[in-house]
Amino acid sequence: MELIEIKVPDVGDFDEVEIIEVLIAEGDSVDVNQDIITLESDKAAMEIPSPTAGVIKELKVAVGDKVKEGDVIAIAEVSADASVTSKAPVEEVAEPTTAPKAAVSAGKSIAAAIVADAMAKPKTVAEPEPELVPFAPDSKSAIKQAHASPSVRQFARELGVTLANVTGSGVKGRITKGDVQNFVKQKVNAPETTATAAIPAVPVINFEKFGDIENVELSRIKKISGKHLHACWLNIPHVTQFDEADITELEQFRKENKEAAAKQGVNLTPLVFIMKAVVASLKKFPELNSSLSEDKEHLIMKTYYNIGVAVDTPNGLMVPVIKDVDKKGFLELAGELGEISGRAREGALTAKDLQGGTFSISSLGGIGGSFFTPIVNAPEVAILGVGRHKMQPVWNGKEFEPKLMLPLSVSYDHRVVDGALGARFVTHVNHMLTDIRKVLL
Repeated sequence: MELIEIKVPDVGDFDEVEIIEVLIAEGDSVDVNQDIITLESDKAAMEIPSPTAGVIKELKVAVGDKVKEGDVIAIAEVSADASVTSKAPVEEVAEPTTAPKAAVSAGKSIAAAIVADAMAKPKTVAEPEPELVPFAPDSKSAIKQAHASPSVRQFARELGVTLANVTGSGVKGRITKGDVQNFVKQKVNAPETTATAAIPAVPVINFEKFGDIENVELSRIKKISGKHLHACWLNIPHVTQFDEADITELEQFRKENKEAAAKQGVNLTPLVFIMKAVVASLKKFPELNSSLSEDKEHLIMKTYYNIGVAVDTPNGLMVPVIKDVDKKGFLELAGELGEISGRAREGALTAKDLQGGTFSISSLGGIGGSFFTPIVNAPEVAILGVGRHKMQPVWNGKEFEPKLMLPLSVSYDHRVVDGALGARFVTHVNHMLTDIRKVLL
């Protein structure tokens, strides 16, 4: 019998990788290629197998430790004829200089193959990525990510368990096999229910008995965005603030420059000015340019301003995102808005076009209507609804004047934005639109 060191093999281009699971204990017997620890890099989780069979005499690492290639994981007692591919005896600090080069090379190749296989495991057992929701510029960040090792994911899949429904008890909320087993036990022992208590089911009605009907399938976009909208409505306590902005001077300025913009191939619409007014207001009230953390204990403040603009397409509503609105001029924004809206209607948007939004605008001015209550586009915390402007008599203190008034409706997440902040924000947007020159200050 002899003692050998089990070391961390080549783990790729990483200086240090955190240990998230230790799968062995002192006194355990291990087999060749049995997983002994799980590492997690910023790219993937990987399980490190034992290169030899033996008994663990001493454990050198613990959960939370950070290790690199060559660090000792454990001391194992193995029989003299045990197959050891890349571990040196404890007494020998370095590899024997008399070892044949071919053997050393073979050892490194086997270690590299083991790690390559371990790193490949997440790809073969990972759960499918949730489908990107066209309505949500940053929909993936609203999806609960399950933190679990590849072996636990495989174990859950064999039992038919969705890991997103399991609460982890491990370090940093990581899901263990025990958590999966407890989840299954709870489901098996839970009393049978016929309907969700919180949300009663809508009764199913046979409409054919009242007359002729036709079943028309929803478009793919409506199916996906509908689920997202439903989730947003159920999870966010909505409040909507209303106001009207005097855009008489803004509209005059727009018309005066519309022809010059057209010569440059862009359509200078009111929405371009609204986007700039919104960004100026987001800088003044940054809470509306944030997102709630997953634990709902912190605000994630964003210092970039990407505005999602709802576009009515033949297949349903889509929200492409205009990036870095604060860094672009009116004409540049007008050109980009026209280009991305055209691609949305043609169904030619990419996933990148729909991601990264920090605030959304839904403008119905070209269709009609005044005030409405837009649904907050999670994980954002606010959205601006814009109605159709119209001439109205406005009292100036002495007499009524005809003014072009624009209806504004701001919906927000009341967990983040209280009524006073919401009122200040919509009032600031109003002031920016009343005199668009203020956005330059």
